[in-house]
Amino acid sequence: MTTPQSPVVSLPWRVLDDYRCFGCSPHNPFGLGLEFAEHPDGIVTSFRLGRGYESYPGVVHGGLLGVVCDETMGNLIVLRTGLVAFTTGMRMRYLQPILVDETCTCVASLGAPGTDGQVMSARAEIFNSEGILVAASTATYLRVPFSTTRDRISLDDEDADRLDRALADAMFHPTQDHPPVQDHKGVQS
Repeated sequence: MTTPQSPVVSLPWRVLDDYRCFGCSPHNPFGLGLEFAEHPDGIVTSFRLGRGYESYPGVVHGGLLGVVCDETMGNLIVLRTGLVAFTTGMRMRYLQPILVDETCTCVASLGAPGTDGQVMSARAEIFNSEGILVAASTATYLRVPFSTTRDRISLDDEDADRLDRALADAMFHPTQDHPPVQDHKGVQS
C-alpha cells in the first residue's frame, strides 16, 4: 500500500516472523502495510487507501489518518532512540478530506524531549497528491527500554532477544552524508 520514494528503512519489528501491527506489518492482511524511508526532517511514508477505509462516500476515514501519523511518529522515535515508544497523547488537525484512492505522503519529525528525559514529542504532516497539507498531528510518547516492557509483550524468549538486539541495531542518525531523498513533493535534496 505504500511507495516510499527512497530506500525503505528497516524497522526492528521485522525480525519477528509474524508481527501483526495494523500500521506497518506486511503480515497483517487487514493492515495498512506502511513502509518508511529517511527524510531530511525524519521519516516519510506514502500511502493510498481504498474504499475499505472509507468514511463518507469517497472520503478516507479520519481515524485511519491518525493511525498513519501515529505509526510514522512512533517509528521515528524508535529508530532514533532504540527505545520502545508508547503514545501518551495525540492531537489531529484535519484541513481537507483525503479522497479514496488518492496517494498521500506523511512526514514525521521529532520535537523536543520532555524534562524527565522519557517523554518525547513528534509532529506528522500529511500531504495530498498535489503537495497540499491536508492533516497534521502532534503527539507525545513515553520512551522506555525494551527490557522494561519485555514482560508485557507476548513474545517467547528467543523472539524477545532478537527484538532487543534489533532495537539496538535499528537506530539511524541522519547526517549530511546520507543519500539523496525526496520530500513530500518529490523534490530531491
